[in-house]
Amino acid sequence: MITFKSCYWRLVQWFGRACLVVIISHFSFLIPHLASAQTFTLVELNCENLFDFQHDSLKQDTEWMPEGQRRWTPARYWRKLNQIGQEIISSTADSVTHQLPDLVALVEVENDSCLFDLTRRSLLRNAGYEYLMTESPDVRGIDVALLYQPFSFRPICYECLDITPLEGMRPTRDILYVQGETLNRDTLHVFVVHAPSRYGGERQTRPNRRIVMERLVGAIRLLSPDAKVIVAGDFNDFADSPSLQFLETNSLHNVTREARGVHGARGTYRYQGHWQSIDHVLVSSALQGRISRSFVNDAPFLLEEDKKYGGVKPLRTFNGYRYQRGFSDHLPLVVSFTIAP
Repeated sequence: MITFKSCYWRLVQWFGRACLVVIISHFSFLIPHLASAQTFTLVELNCENLFDFQHDSLKQDTEWMPEGQRRWTPARYWRKLNQIGQEIISSTADSVTHQLPDLVALVEVENDSCLFDLTRRSLLRNAGYEYLMTESPDVRGIDVALLYQPFSFRPICYECLDITPLEGMRPTRDILYVQGETLNRDTLHVFVVHAPSRYGGERQTRPNRRIVMERLVGAIRLLSPDAKVIVAGDFNDFADSPSLQFLETNSLHNVTREARGVHGARGTYRYQGHWQSIDHVLVSSALQGRISRSFVNDAPFLLEEDKKYGGVKPLRTFNGYRYQRGFSDHLPLVVSFTIAP
């Protein structure tokens, strides 16, 4: 069963924010963000190895140090943080109100230090984001996180859902579960997933991803049948793969199955010249009819020419071990909802 941890809400801070929301709501015609409160936007992004440059003695992260194989220096780290901020900000740059995403589901983040630096010391430092994240047994220290705007999403409780590995399977990332309330008093149940990779073969590793999906579905079944559920993350599988089909047979709907960009991206990831989507956003039936927009953020600065296969591809941070100053090997997924009751 899901046991809820108490959220980190200081009474004085919350009372101040609550009062401010009441005051601002009376003047919402002056403030574009609140005037469009019925639109609620989520971004999902695999950050491509957001590591800090410090060694964690309990994790296999030495390659992400200044003297490691990737020569991961403080300058490269801070550049990476600011680039992630650019990706998030640009995901709603063409919206009428220019409001920032309300939720950002992040995959491949190392630790709390990275999230603190991202939200407090990077390009996003004035954006107002708070965050929740997992502390998983992944051997490299990879975790998932959820950024949220406190004025449009108030966490009520959260839990890290651990995965019991199969025999011979490496420990994998926990699922992050967050229950929260929107400005309209809608209750959302948000799950952030990073399923095991296909390394070793798709068929051979298929059971590893299946047990993650079973853990996810088991948690969702504990909720009300009418619950508003969002599942986002890197599933390391395609929309028609068995793991995603399993979710759809359990009343979840893949609302990013046909998501495309406007600058050439036909998925979030490109492998040997073929666009693919292993990142997905799924919702419960209670939210399926509330999707107003679903697309891939393929802003031109996130892309580079694919000289080998033609067209364009994500401008990634590393190509093998060659540092190329890019953003990520995945493009952001953007989904907008109509949340008003």
